[in-house]
Amino acid sequence: MKQLAGFAALAVSLLCAPIFAEDRFAKVEISSIPVAGNVHMLTGAGGNIAVLVGRDGTFMVDDQYAPLTAKIQKVLAGLAEQPLRFVINTHWHGDHTGGNENLGSSGALIVAHENVRKRLSTEQFIEAFKNKVMPSPPAALPVITFTDATTFHWNGDRVRVQHVGPAHTDGDSIVYFTEADVLHMGDIYFNGTYPFIDLSSGGSVDGMIEAMDMALAMTGEKTKIIPGHGPLSDPAELKQQRDMLVKLRGRIQKLIDTGKSREQVIAARPTLEFDAQYGQGFMTPDNWTGIVYDSLKRGKSGES
Repeated sequence: MKQLAGFAALAVSLLCAPIFAEDRFAKVEISSIPVAGNVHMLTGAGGNIAVLVGRDGTFMVDDQYAPLTAKIQKVLAGLAEQPLRFVINTHWHGDHTGGNENLGSSGALIVAHENVRKRLSTEQFIEAFKNKVMPSPPAALPVITFTDATTFHWNGDRVRVQHVGPAHTDGDSIVYFTEADVLHMGDIYFNGTYPFIDLSSGGSVDGMIEAMDMALAMTGEKTKIIPGHGPLSDPAELKQQRDMLVKLRGRIQKLIDTGKSREQVIAARPTLEFDAQYGQGFMTPDNWTGIVYDSLKRGKSGES
């Protein structure tokens, strides 16, 4: 139930007005889970956070929402005395970048794919939720950007930040802590629910599958996987979701090929086999089927 509540909070966060933010986050607690080596996973509201601690300073992946920054900083202080030096954004959505301004103003360097900075710096519209997102202030923007990949040699680990191409959005990156053997997937992986694909931000179902294939190629049997949302995972669970996506993409494509409309495809309930396992989150089976239909009709690039 706690997992489902978290997914519900994500959906609400994309729709709620800022005036309710403080009340909504007042009771949120930030929890720290040891993952492997010096890597920890933080959970609260919004995207899961990865933290690498050590003598070089703290390294963090994603930062949830601005009202939670003080709580996150308190947990970080309990993990290490060294200051927070780097924050990686896996993509631009506010439940992963909301703390950028606070943390950047506190001295951390924000790093992301160049498309993350482009989207954060301009007005966006998330079509799936009919939600307009205003530009972020300059202090919230990544100060270091890359086009393909970058590597940090930090705290005795080699941290690979790899852009995966349009998937959840057009700015997605996965982060692999090589020595700890931990992979942070961002929102390419929603563990336990149908994954949200933000077509209006350049995402596509084909890209999601390709990104999962890339991630699986980087992992071994013992790799720990931090999903964008949901509990700590592993390659077997990731492959299970990847195979589900492939199967449902094929079913929906067949319905499209027979000339069925969007409404008819949804009415055919192609996801029924998997709804008990994946259809209990904020991405309802009907909504998710409609998004996949739209993605396949537009093509991999997400363009009409």
